[in-house]
Amino acid sequence: MSATNRCCCVVLLFTKSVCLCCLQDYPSYTTFGQNQYAQYYSASPYGTYMTSNSMDGTGSSSAYQLQDSNPVMTVQANELHPGTPMKELDDRGCRSGGGAKARGRGRKNNPSPPPDSDLERVFVWDLDETIIVFHSLLTGSYAQKYGKDPPMAVTLGLRMEEMIFNLADTHLFFNDLEECDQVHIDDVSSDDNGQDLSTYSFATDGFHAAATSASLCLATGVRGGVDWMRKLAFRYRRVKEMYSTYKNNVGGLLGPAKRDAWLQLRAEVEALTDSWLTNALKSLSIISSRSNCVNVLVTTTQLIPAVAKVLLYSLGSAFPIENIYSATKIGKESCFERIVSRFGTNITYVVVGDGRDEEHAASQHNMPFWRISSHSDLLALHQALEFEYL
Repeated sequence: MSATNRCCCVVLLFTKSVCLCCLQDYPSYTTFGQNQYAQYYSASPYGTYMTSNSMDGTGSSSAYQLQDSNPVMTVQANELHPGTPMKELDDRGCRSGGGAKARGRGRKNNPSPPPDSDLERVFVWDLDETIIVFHSLLTGSYAQKYGKDPPMAVTLGLRMEEMIFNLADTHLFFNDLEECDQVHIDDVSSDDNGQDLSTYSFATDGFHAAATSASLCLATGVRGGVDWMRKLAFRYRRVKEMYSTYKNNVGGLLGPAKRDAWLQLRAEVEALTDSWLTNALKSLSIISSRSNCVNVLVTTTQLIPAVAKVLLYSLGSAFPIENIYSATKIGKESCFERIVSRFGTNITYVVVGDGRDEEHAASQHNMPFWRISSHSDLLALHQALEFEYL
C-alpha cells in the first residue's frame, strides 16, 4: 500500500501547604487552569497568562495562552531560563540530580518499575499535533490557522509521510506487520524462543505469504500456529533491537543520501511550524532528566509507523520503546489502563495532548490534563517544568 493511502496535576503549585507529589488520588478530574499561575509569572519576560475558553469549543476546560506582544517561537533553549531557580525548589518533588539522573535512565528501560523505584510522576503524551505537527500539515489546517502557505505545508506533510512509511517498510517490517498491529512492542514476546537472529532470513521464512493467504491477523487479535507466532515475535524483537541501536542516530540507519534529505526536510518543517518540535523537546528533555519522572507516549498511529515517527523526529532519547503505546486497536482509555497497571496507582499521572480522545481518557482516570493548542501552550508547559511547578 502506498504511503499516501496509509495516512495515517491538576497542577497544584508548590504552595506553603500543598505539594503535587503528595496527592495520590484525585477527587475529581481537572484540566489545568492558568489563573493559578498569575502570581508566579507576572514578572516573567514571557508574558502573563490569561483565561480563555477551550479551543475545541466544548467549554469543558481552559486553555493556556502565553501573551507576548512580540512572541518568538524560534528561541534557543538557554533563552527560556529567566533566572536561577529559587533555592527552596531544591527540596521539592521531581527535582533532578546528577547521580539520580543516571539511576532514573537505567530504570526507565525496564518494562515496569522495580519495587524500590522512586518513580513519582508519569507524563502521558499524545504525539500528532502535541509533540509534532504532522496530520494538520497534510490537511492544510495548520497553514490556515497560522497563516502559512497551504500548498507548501501539504507538500512538507506528504514528504514526511513518505519518509515515515519508507523507514517503516524498509527497516521495521511494516509490510509484514501492518495487518498484525500490536499495542506494545512486547505484546507477542511470550512467543519468542530467544533464537539468535544474526543470521536469520526474514525474507525467506514464509511469514508474509502465510499471513496474507490465511488472514491470520484480524481486528480481534492475532491468529496463527506456534511457528507463525514465533516468526511474528522475531520481527517485533528485531524492531526493538533496531530502535535501541538507532534511536539517537537515525541518520546511520537511513544512509548518507536519505540522511541529508531527512535533515533538510526536518529543517523545512521546523521553519514552517515555528520550531514546534524544538519547543516540545525542551519539556520532554526536562522530564527525562528527572530521576523520578518518565515520559510515556500514547498515539492513535499504528505501532510500527509510530516507532518510525519517533525515530525521524529525534524523540528516541525521550521515549524508550517500552514506553510507546499504540491506541489504534484498543483506544486511548484502554491504553491508559495498561499504563496504570504497569506503573501502579501510587504514581501521579499528567496527560499532555491536544484532542478530545486523550482528554476523555484522562477524565475517566481522574488524571490532570494539559492541553496543547498552540505554541504558547508549549512554552507555558516548559516554564512550569523549568520552575519545577510541575
